[in-house]
Amino acid sequence: MPIQIPHPDPGTPDTRGPMRYLWWLVRCQPGRVLRGSLIGTAWMVGLSARPYLISRAVDDGLRERDTRALAFWVVVIVLGGVVESYLGIMRHRTMTFIREDAKARSAEVLLRHLSRIGAVLPRRVGAGEVSTVGGSDIDWAAQVLTLTGPGVGAVMAYGVIAVVLWSVSPLLALCVLVGVPVVGLVVGPLLRRLERAESVYRGQQGALTARSGDIVAGLRVLAGVGGRDLFARRYAARSQQLRAEGYRVGAVNSWIEAATIAIPGLFLAAVVWLTARMAVTGDVTIGELVAVYGYVATLIVPVWFLLEGSHQLIRGRVAARRIADLLTVTPDDVGGPGRRWPGTVPEARRPGEPAAPDGPADLHDPVSGLTVPAGQLIGVAADDPAAAVALADRLGRYVPSDVTWGGVPLSGVALDEVRARVLVADHDSYLFAGTLRDILRAGADDNDERIGVALRAASAQDIVDTLPAGLDTPIDARARTLSGGQRQRLRLARALHSEPEVLILVDPTSAVDAHTEARIAERLRAARAGRTTVVIATSPLLLGRADLVAHLVGDRITATGSHADLLDRDPGYRHLVARGSDDPDLDKPADTEEVYR
Repeated sequence: MPIQIPHPDPGTPDTRGPMRYLWWLVRCQPGRVLRGSLIGTAWMVGLSARPYLISRAVDDGLRERDTRALAFWVVVIVLGGVVESYLGIMRHRTMTFIREDAKARSAEVLLRHLSRIGAVLPRRVGAGEVSTVGGSDIDWAAQVLTLTGPGVGAVMAYGVIAVVLWSVSPLLALCVLVGVPVVGLVVGPLLRRLERAESVYRGQQGALTARSGDIVAGLRVLAGVGGRDLFARRYAARSQQLRAEGYRVGAVNSWIEAATIAIPGLFLAAVVWLTARMAVTGDVTIGELVAVYGYVATLIVPVWFLLEGSHQLIRGRVAARRIADLLTVTPDDVGGPGRRWPGTVPEARRPGEPAAPDGPADLHDPVSGLTVPAGQLIGVAADDPAAAVALADRLGRYVPSDVTWGGVPLSGVALDEVRARVLVADHDSYLFAGTLRDILRAGADDNDERIGVALRAASAQDIVDTLPAGLDTPIDARARTLSGGQRQRLRLARALHSEPEVLILVDPTSAVDAHTEARIAERLRAARAGRTTVVIATSPLLLGRADLVAHLVGDRITATGSHADLLDRDPGYRHLVARGSDDPDLDKPADTEEVYR
């Protein structure tokens, strides 16, 4: 069954500020919002009609002892209650649709944006921040749209009740017109304080979520080096800080909640006391006394909605600001044409856009001086891991650079074409949840035979054999149920299965034992025969199988040649790849968990 997307085109959000973003959510569904406003107004004004009907029943029926008039007004009251119930149902139904539409739209624009910025996301925003925005901020922002229904209705009902009370007594109407703004003045400072507290709390919550994710992801490593207790204590300390900040937010919330109940109640008592005195002096009738009580009691509902709406607006502004900040994160300017999205120029090259090489071509990086010969397996041994990653980013066009591809500036080639033909496979790249087959084929329609070839090349067939349902076994996100070496081999198999024209591997065997690494080195060379492959590693087993090896010192290539040649004439290279060779534990498998499987 095809997946149903609520909004194939969710639109372009206004990220110039939190209120602009919330207004964009409103503008995206004008018909539904208008309907919600009309129904909310009718429902809220309808609440004020009941006291009037009751007053008529008292004055025309009970005081006049007119049974027919009393029966008539009772029937009208019952019918009014039925209509009011129907309006209440439709109000709640419409507002639920509005909020759910806003949540779905925010989730879609956020997901599309995160997919577009891609590799730059981890460098700009923490995982905890993304998780918090996607998990709760979207919901808080959508809750603000309640103001478009009951919120508008509350304002209209407030005006209607003030007009009706003016017909009874201008003094009572004046009390209502002045009293409600006073309520706002009392609660306003609390709302501003809540906004500041919420902003601090949400930021600390995102940071703590990121830390918990890091601890869970590296739990095995922490346990192995004895750092689990240390990180647990640090996490507990940060949790205590977050709890203290949460208490601060809760304290402000409690005062606001109390004010939304106590202040309207006091307001009601004051107006009823004043009306009762007027009834004693004969300024109003008994029916009007009952009506005034009903009006003011009804007024508690719109006042409560206005106060609650203000509370939601404060939280929604904080949430919308965080959403907008995430949506303003832009990809690195890698130069030249970007990704082509649906609706843009398809397939054909834009005017003035350099053509990519028709076939295999050399890659050249002027910064390091590295030239990657087409169709060969080249190893790069770097003394600085950061420099190695920077080299991979330049060759894969993840950062601005002057890299050329067959003499053509890589930055001038359409990004879609670069991504389709050049693949950078990091040793810790993300493994999405799904069946093992879906993880390996990465969404492409393919048969199991080709998957099996990639698994064998990565020496990962034994992983499939140990799983209960083989390739159909469900794997959770990041494949945490597998060992580090198993995950790394699956990442390598996935990269090999995609068969890119240029494959750049970063430390593909850092978590496997020496015997498995030797098999991978031999099979990798065979699997990538005739295609360009760059292996960035310091493993002598991998470098020994390369056609050409380059020694990267800092940001520059200082020597090139075969692995054996560099061992003979480059002391720095020899020290780098033979580091720790005199360690008695060198032959111990790096992935000890697999030994016991």
